[in-house]
Amino acid sequence: MRIKQKPEDFSVKESYRFDEVDTGRHRVYLMDKQKLSTFDAVARLRDAFGLKPGAISYCGLKDKQGRTEQIIAVDGSDVDMQEPDLRLKYLGRTDKPLSSANITSNRFSVTVRALRPEALGPLNVATAEVNRLGVVNYFDSQRFGSLKHGQGFIAKDLIRGDFEAALHNFLAAPSELDRTEDAKIKTFWRENWGRWDARVPFEGTRKYHRILKSLRDDPKDYLKAFMQIDSDYRAMLLFTYQSYLWNEGVRRYLQLLLPREHLFPMRYQAGTLLFHRDADPDVLRLLRDATFPLLAPDSVITDPQKQEAINWVLGKEKLKLEDLRIAKEPRRLYFKHEERPLLVFPHKLVIGRTMPDDINRGDVKVNVAFTLPPGAYATLVVKRLFHFDYSEDSPAVIRESQRARFVEAGDGPDEDAPRAGRRDEREDGARRRAPAGRDDRRGGAREAAPERRGARGAEGPERRRPAEAREAREERAPAGPSRNRTLAGQVTQAAERPAEPQTPVGFRERQRQRKAAREVARAESEASRAAKAPKAPKSRKK
Repeated sequence: MRIKQKPEDFSVKESYRFDEVDTGRHRVYLMDKQKLSTFDAVARLRDAFGLKPGAISYCGLKDKQGRTEQIIAVDGSDVDMQEPDLRLKYLGRTDKPLSSANITSNRFSVTVRALRPEALGPLNVATAEVNRLGVVNYFDSQRFGSLKHGQGFIAKDLIRGDFEAALHNFLAAPSELDRTEDAKIKTFWRENWGRWDARVPFEGTRKYHRILKSLRDDPKDYLKAFMQIDSDYRAMLLFTYQSYLWNEGVRRYLQLLLPREHLFPMRYQAGTLLFHRDADPDVLRLLRDATFPLLAPDSVITDPQKQEAINWVLGKEKLKLEDLRIAKEPRRLYFKHEERPLLVFPHKLVIGRTMPDDINRGDVKVNVAFTLPPGAYATLVVKRLFHFDYSEDSPAVIRESQRARFVEAGDGPDEDAPRAGRRDEREDGARRRAPAGRDDRRGGAREAAPERRGARGAEGPERRRPAEAREAREERAPAGPSRNRTLAGQVTQAAERPAEPQTPVGFRERQRQRKAAREVARAESEASRAAKAPKAPKSRKK
């Protein structure tokens, strides 16, 4: 299964309420964004209209991968943004900033693709389980982007008192997945760490102006510089680690309550989660009403099984409860105790009709719609419904697949990438082809010795999918001198177009080649018919 292959595949609309005050200083807008995180959208608005940090308030964070609607409030300023990926609609005024209390629920619509046609049976069983048992209210992978991007838990650096490491991970740890200017800025500071007067040759460095100014004034006060980070983002760094402790604690708590045969694992960005597929009535009643604490130094635990689970996760992290504090900045960097429901039950859960997948040939797609309370993750509900066909890519696999796509897009060679992480060679072939004559010879040589290639364990299409390999061989078969040269030119032109997401591997490339072949053949046929057609006799009139 796959989700978020298109932005419109993942849609969320926020149900909200706020007290409208005609003379209020906070302007409330409905923000419609696409392929932008809430942080990115707020930063763009703040930069575009010269707003101070903290001038924009919102109710919660919405997923970057998809199209989402949420309300924001701007303090003291009228703004307007009507861009393809970010639009604002004015709603009114209020007299105080927005918070999570202004959200009532979130309605999600998710298109799940790349499903096997026989998935309908297991899906019906999983839907009945979700309606009866609920879904464990974990924090999902998008909460742990710092792990995917190789920055780790910055909160652990703060707990240890290593503020230089925390600032370095924030300012000078570029992600392998990031091809924006921000990654170049972080690479620059990684190479020039400590040389705070160095001139950054990128405009995007403005977002780090306050941090760099603090370092130039006092090069060794890394805590002071770290405190120049936007307060919402600082709080998120702590909450990310707190979320991880919650996930691990709940996983252990379920192991204490339920037998092993009632649980099944599922990988995610920060490790492994456990979900229940059955439970005794007494345990189910307990879980329905249970909460589990987001840990803080002042957390008080009365349930012995919860205490055992918490001791286990803190021991694994080599921490004590009182260690969850930043001694040098207790007022602005702190962990806050909060009780989070253990289970979440999707309301108005609707499973649509299965339809042929217009992206993944031979597969089907289905739309899933449901409503969740604030703070719950729609992706977890989807993964629980389709657990029989879902697998989470590890950070290493994501990096390798992204690196392969960047290489295809022309961002430079990557000879160190493992062969297993690169795209199917049938796609790369169009971008690496030599002129037509040499390509024909190479293609003929490849076709002449498939057994030898398989014996060496090469990564050719014959090693991957027999049916696709057969189609690839048919496409590479010589068709005629003139047509083959023309096709080579057409494929080269197609390869120079901007790279598109290709799923499944090789499908769109084959479609483009076949379309190009049909167009060339049609043009040559018409030219041939025109050449053979009898010419009209010339008029003898003078």
